Amino acid sequence: MSVQDSRKILPAELYPSWVVFTQRQKLTWLNHHLTKIWPYVNEAASQLIKASVEPILEQYTPIILSSLKFSKFTLGTVAPQFTGVSVVEDGGGGNGITLELEVNWDGNPSIILDINTRVGVALPVQVKNIGFTGVFRLIFKPLVDEFPCFGAVCFSLREKKKLDLTLKIVGGDISTIPGIYSAIEDTIRDAVEDSITWPVRKVIPILPGDYSDLELKPVGTLEVKLVQAKELTNKDIIGKSDPYAVLYIRPLRDRMKKSKILNNELNPVWNEHFEFVVEDASTQHLVVKVYDDEGLQASELIGCAQVQLKELEPGKVKDVWLKLVKDLEVQRDNKNRGQVHLELLYCPFGMENSFTNPFSHDISMTSLEKVLKGGINGMEVSEDGNGIGQKKREVIVRGVLSVTVISAEELPVVDVMGKADPYVVVTMKKSGMKNKTRVVNDSLNPVWNQTFDFVVEDGLHDMLILEVWDHDTFGKDYMGRCILTLTKVILEGEYKVCFPVDGAKSGKLNLHLKWMPQPIYRDA
Repeated sequence: MSVQDSRKILPAELYPSWVVFTQRQKLTWLNHHLTKIWPYVNEAASQLIKASVEPILEQYTPIILSSLKFSKFTLGTVAPQFTGVSVVEDGGGGNGITLELEVNWDGNPSIILDINTRVGVALPVQVKNIGFTGVFRLIFKPLVDEFPCFGAVCFSLREKKKLDLTLKIVGGDISTIPGIYSAIEDTIRDAVEDSITWPVRKVIPILPGDYSDLELKPVGTLEVKLVQAKELTNKDIIGKSDPYAVLYIRPLRDRMKKSKILNNELNPVWNEHFEFVVEDASTQHLVVKVYDDEGLQASELIGCAQVQLKELEPGKVKDVWLKLVKDLEVQRDNKNRGQVHLELLYCPFGMENSFTNPFSHDISMTSLEKVLKGGINGMEVSEDGNGIGQKKREVIVRGVLSVTVISAEELPVVDVMGKADPYVVVTMKKSGMKNKTRVVNDSLNPVWNQTFDFVVEDGLHDMLILEVWDHDTFGKDYMGRCILTLTKVILEGEYKVCFPVDGAKSGKLNLHLKWMPQPIYRDA
């Protein structure tokens, strides 16, 4: 019975004041019994883990090795300790029970890996000093009217808080082979991530039946536009940092995306688009890590941030600025490490027809255009109409962008007399086309109401840059800028926005944007 169920039987006010309800319960009794039966659990679990992890070790074997297998695998004599348990509300209509068990294990396992290098050297590598803290999830589902009252059990590592280990060559020194330690360690961590870490789960049938709906499967895609970052911490003694970003939902090497490196820049503008597979939108999150490239040396982390996918409204683009922190596990980090700017669009499978995905190949295509130009399933139809070519057609979102610079508010003082003479330079990043407003003298709240039209050849990959300047008789002073992608105006057609001026102590720009599409096509 859960804590919430007990409260339903007796109201909280009927309990003494010293009774404290908590979502997590201690498990001294379970640890006591687990210690007794651990020799039997060790034998069964060791075989199961070895069978599950070894094929994935082979899959992630680093290029410097020809093979990587277990020659010995036992979990040792020290049983893990369960430090808490909680009941998770089942989001599947109440047809299951989900428990989460907090686990701490400082074990003495006996694990030996047989590795073979590309040059023919065979090495036995011992994995020792394992320290692990995490949360395991058990799902009993579906609930049935036949004993034991559930059809199957799913188990998974819901959260891996800590995983420490040491590698040692049996009878030798692993440091004598450059790169081998980090390569094996990365492989082990990838194998743990890909074999048992949520949303990966193992399904054990208890009663006969079809439990394929419990297995891991993709539920949608996450479109991410890495727009820019600002005010990054400078990690270089000479010059400025050379930042790049790494993005992922699951930290597997083949699923992690890396941006281009922008040299000597603390306010990088990437404007790069990435796509990720989503397997559980309710628990997964997107992680962004910004590094300073150090050439041949290891890159240095500038900061990281994450977004919970459950916070995204399906089919709606979310524009976010995320504060970079040193460690995602540390809640308090008062140091300013910079911010990163993302555009996010979550597209669940089965909902593609209920909203417009600006990143899809079919954006702005009418039904007639799909037949005449897109062919069938995005494949080009041959001229005689009898065959289908194998060239995929990519839609370029072409159109006219109308930008109205309405006004500015609370611009910073730059003149000796306590005023400014501001004007705005409007630029399309890819084409370099520019226009500028008139100068408004002696004003920190200028009104322009000027409209500029730009022919945009590739809207999804272009950006609008607005720079605010102070006009002087003998020159000009830079005040700040605004950078906008065109995703929102392409989706909505027209909107007004009040945008903060980056790089200035204060100030906002009031804009009106309008998009008039003119889609064209090219062979991808």
